[in-house]
Amino acid sequence: MIDRDTGGLCGLIVLGIPMHSAVLTGPFPLLEPYRQSLELSRVTLLDTVAPNGESWFITQALRRAAEFGVRGVVAFADPVPRWRETPHGWVLVKPGHIGVLYQACSALYTGLATPRTLIMLPDATVLTARAAAKLTAGERGARGVTARLLALGAPPPPPGQHPAAWLPHALAEIGAIRLRHPGNHRYLIKVGGPRQRRKTVIAYAGRPYPSTTTPPGAAPGSSTRRIARPRP
Repeated sequence: MIDRDTGGLCGLIVLGIPMHSAVLTGPFPLLEPYRQSLELSRVTLLDTVAPNGESWFITQALRRAAEFGVRGVVAFADPVPRWRETPHGWVLVKPGHIGVLYQACSALYTGLATPRTLIMLPDATVLTARAAAKLTAGERGARGVTARLLALGAPPPPPGQHPAAWLPHALAEIGAIRLRHPGNHRYLIKVGGPRQRRKTVIAYAGRPYPSTTTPPGAAPGSSTRRIARPRP
């Protein structure tokens, strides 16, 4: 989205590829994943954009996507607040969301996605299972994961130590936390004209929109636990 007055960028939408194709083929079984179905992975607008700008922007972006053959989009809203640990205590960096933006677009709500346990790093980001696997298996991208942990204060891997043995020590040293996540709110949007939307099959049943989110509450507590240092 470009500001007509200043010519500056004021909004961005990313239609991306999720980690697993099942994220797309589950709700849209008859669409070709990564081509006819995509994930709405990012929506970012400046605060100066009008209140209805988000839903208008999504509508316009999906109209353009339809011209390239996209027929279905999956969008998620994370209900769990994210906290960052600082020298002065925990700071809330992101409240939980229920997907009001997608509700404004009349998206179909299908409930919570799969619950899982996350490894939360002190900077409020997640060390995904895929990132951990890259490190422990020595795959492409492992150096980037190592550098990320070192930047957070992890000790360098001892010479000759296998990454799988170093990772638990690194996570414990930086104060990483295991967080039980209930799953993200999942929304589905059919893309295209009326005739195209009628042809798109959705395998999941719709549910009433959620109306409340997880309150910010206190810093990580009962639902989290520090990763302990491995025994020698």
